[in-house]
Amino acid sequence: MLLIIAAILIIGWALGLFAFHVTGALIHLVLVVALVILVVNFISGRRAL
Repeated sequence: MLLIIAAILIIGWALGLFAFHVTGALIHLVLVVALVILVVNFISGRRAL
């Protein structure tokens, strides 16, 4: 689930940056949030039970 959300956020960031030429700080905040979600997903998904 987190991986899907991160992928949507990264795609939204890419569209906002390249397609619509949004250069505000909010579009870069979306990228940071997506990367944090990816890192959390990789860390929590690798735990051994």
